[in-house]
Amino acid sequence: MIKRHQKLLVWQEAMKLAESVYALSRQLPREELFVLTAQLRKCAVSVPSNIAEGASRHSDKEMLRFLNIAKGSLAEMETQILLCERLYSIEWCYEDTKRKIEDVFALNESLRRRISAA
Repeated sequence: MIKRHQKLLVWQEAMKLAESVYALSRQLPREELFVLTAQLRKCAVSVPSNIAEGASRHSDKEMLRFLNIAKGSLAEMETQILLCERLYSIEWCYEDTKRKIEDVFALNESLRRRISAA
């Protein structure tokens, strides 16, 4: 049985983004294991998790709250990836992940607008 959140395109794309972030974080130096790697992965997990939690609440107000939290995690993740790019020259992996972040931002905002208008 497919859960409500699994039907949401924003959740599906956030899951792909999380996979991409995990792949990117494996390229970071071992010394970043407990700093950037851990923080990036935490944000990557937070985005689809918050979307799922919001969808499970059956309230537009709650859904909007959790979409806002996911949006904050996306902004954190984007900042951390920009820092990784500056520190470790990971442009080859960053571009794909950056596109996915932008896609999830757009999908999140679209869903937020649709819920707010209802």
